[in-house]
Amino acid sequence: MTDAETAANRSRGQNSISGLPLHDLAGFTHRWVDADGIRLHAVDGGPPTGPAVVLLAGFPQTWWAWRKAMPRLAERFRVIAIDLPGQGHSDRPHDSYDTHTVASRVQAAVTALGVSKYWLVAHDIGAWVAFSLALMHEERLRGVALLDAGIPGITLPDAVPTNPEQAWKTWHFAFHLVPELPETLLTGHERDYVGWFLKVKALSPDTFDGADIDHYAASIAAEGGLRASLAYYRDAAESARKNHDALGRGHLTVPLLGISSSHGSIPDMAASISPWADNVTGVVIPQAGHFIPDEQPDAVVDALIAFIDHERAG
Repeated sequence: MTDAETAANRSRGQNSISGLPLHDLAGFTHRWVDADGIRLHAVDGGPPTGPAVVLLAGFPQTWWAWRKAMPRLAERFRVIAIDLPGQGHSDRPHDSYDTHTVASRVQAAVTALGVSKYWLVAHDIGAWVAFSLALMHEERLRGVALLDAGIPGITLPDAVPTNPEQAWKTWHFAFHLVPELPETLLTGHERDYVGWFLKVKALSPDTFDGADIDHYAASIAAEGGLRASLAYYRDAAESARKNHDALGRGHLTVPLLGISSSHGSIPDMAASISPWADNVTGVVIPQAGHFIPDEQPDAVVDALIAFIDHERAG
């Protein structure tokens, strides 16, 4: 089935990826919106007229990565968690996974949801997209929070370290770039692969239970999810080129918050992005690995509320 046929079918009411369970979260509604020719899945809750906070997750997760933080945020904000193209119950186009193209689709989805200006919060590959979105649509953003991510062309290293104490955090960048081999090795073993990331990169191996691993593995195994997940890495060079082109026209002026963790991949997110932006602050979340929203959701919410309140007061 072509991308156009898939989108057409979903527009007639087939809103979920075939065979992939749709998880509900109390107080939130599932929505599907057109985003530059594909359909993106969003989970929407909180006061409809309140300030909007848009959440993006990374590999190997879906919007479900934010489930622990969303209820508290929704006490004050309209909260919209969006599955990126290829994630969860969003469409899985066959190409165009560079972060500027994806950012355009995310912005189209936010516009379709009736939001004119918003706070953007993003983790991992979601942060790749968020950085590019800020470069393209800075006027639509009140502020951006980026969690534990190296940004293509900005802070993502060109080479994978060979020191075993560091290599386990980034080895997959090179592996995902190899044509065909990851698909050959991972098809049918998605749960083993996803489980490794979730258990090893979290500070506590008990952060994710079997149901969590099942959910994320099923998303990657369903309807081109593996291909789409790998495509973000395979298009990273194009993402880097477009980021550099955009930064050649000027630095970011939107307020940025870099959220690091005590045991994450990027020791100081604020320092890593500060050369490219004029207004950067940072916070380090203790007792967390890479998956900060899952591991320390209350601390993440506290940091976000403090950031938003500070910027609104200024």
